[in-house]
Amino acid sequence: MAPRRSQSGRASKARVKERAGARAGTRRAAAPPQENRQVERRLAILEAALAEFSERGFSAARLDDVARRAGIAKGTIYLYFRDKETLFAELIRTRLVPLVGTLQHLRETDIPVRVLAERLIDLFVDEVFATPRKDVIRLMIGEGARFPKLAEFYYREVLGPVMDTLGDLLRRAHQRGEIADDALARFPQLLAAPGVVAIVWIGLFDRFAPLDVRALMRAHVDLILGQGPQRGNRQ
Repeated sequence: MAPRRSQSGRASKARVKERAGARAGTRRAAAPPQENRQVERRLAILEAALAEFSERGFSAARLDDVARRAGIAKGTIYLYFRDKETLFAELIRTRLVPLVGTLQHLRETDIPVRVLAERLIDLFVDEVFATPRKDVIRLMIGEGARFPKLAEFYYREVLGPVMDTLGDLLRRAHQRGEIADDALARFPQLLAAPGVVAIVWIGLFDRFAPLDVRALMRAHVDLILGQGPQRGNRQ
């Protein structure tokens, strides 16, 4: 029979193991300072790029100016992004793609069409129009035709999934009898159109005639779905 280990010996080994595990966990939990700096620098480049693209347009913006705004050398940008197009694609991915996921979650329930419309309005006004995300969309509207690869990327990552999701939700609403005609399901762009109008208007004419985007979008919904029961209570 093997000799029995003493209780104190086993406890001592357990404590050593526990301390070693704690040290390893601490090393895993704490990100290296170099990694933190890289994340911060990447974010700084993206912020600077969005500001430059918004002010000068995509084609006229220079990486030299992006680097200057970010407080880094121009060569540092190439450590993170291959070229200007890659940089803009990353802006699309980080700014807009997460919102696509938010919209796609609505597919999990049979949401009434008017509730869907109200949620779309709130999502667009609060999470797009009131943030720099609108500048990414405005840049795509203004310059996408000259940069077909970026337009394709935007369609594949953002616009296509949004239209597919809206089309699916509107088809289900039509099948439930909430929409008399299937035109909205066939052309979900009709529901999203005021958002494009608002972005174009705000970029060109807002200083002459400020636009109440939420009110515009609600009026559009009333026109295509009929007035909601609580329209008079809206602010």
